[in-house]
Amino acid sequence: MFGRRRKDRGSNVEATDAASAGDLGAYDEPADEEYDEYATGSAADSGPYDIDEVDEETVTASRLDLGSVLVPLPAGGQIQVEMAPNGTPQNVHLVTQFGRITVSAYAAPKSPGQWREVAAELAETLRNDKAEVSIESGPWGRELHGRTANADLRFIGVDGFRWMIRCVVAAPSGNAGADSELVRIARSVISGTVVRRGSEPHPVRTPLPIVLPEALTRQLVAAQQQQQQAAAQQQQQGTAQQQQGAPPAQPAPRTAPPAQPTQQTQQVPPTRQTPPRRGESGSAMQQLGF
Repeated sequence: MFGRRRKDRGSNVEATDAASAGDLGAYDEPADEEYDEYATGSAADSGPYDIDEVDEETVTASRLDLGSVLVPLPAGGQIQVEMAPNGTPQNVHLVTQFGRITVSAYAAPKSPGQWREVAAELAETLRNDKAEVSIESGPWGRELHGRTANADLRFIGVDGFRWMIRCVVAAPSGNAGADSELVRIARSVISGTVVRRGSEPHPVRTPLPIVLPEALTRQLVAAQQQQQQAAAQQQQQGTAQQQQGAPPAQPAPRTAPPAQPTQQTQQVPPTRQTPPRRGESGSAMQQLGF
């Protein structure tokens, strides 16, 4: 069922094998010097996976297909789409009762080590944003834990074959510790994530493009139209009241109406557009809305 071709992390060598049904298999073990000194647990026996390692039809049916990444949906979660100023999807957040999980894929060289560099830069950026930062051990290596007065952030990275996964965990203060339920869910999502890198050339560290499923795109368009209609009605009511000499009514709080559930996860339309980022990751607090 999951017979496939495997790419070793940090290697250009390809091998073939066949795994038992339901088992997504694992990467071959890298050379000793390629291990991150912070790595713990048995991450080598889990994902994330390259699309060439799995049966694409099977994983597509059981994950949210965002083009460059296919992510499993946590039970009871919601999907929130963040749009760039040009109208393209910039991030897709998995929102749970404990906090928010964001999985993104980036172009990377064939050899591992990009996450180590990105993690060091993120740590510096977090400290510049007045966050308390610690480097902790995780299943795939180093994880960054940033703490502010208002929120906790955890950054988890995984180096793959010409790609790098970065997962951002954002939670209320004190809720993104290594043993928290949110981090447990995030690690489970990463383990089941599949990366569709594609053969197109991308500069190193460039975010791989996000492509929304057609059904989700339709729901977003419908929600945006509803918001525009509601805003137009409020403007018309305010104009009519001003003409009648009455004080304008206070606008109602702007909320994004949820769309219909998909795969037991409710789709939530975007709530805002974000300004352009500074560099590959920008200000860590800016890009996360803090």
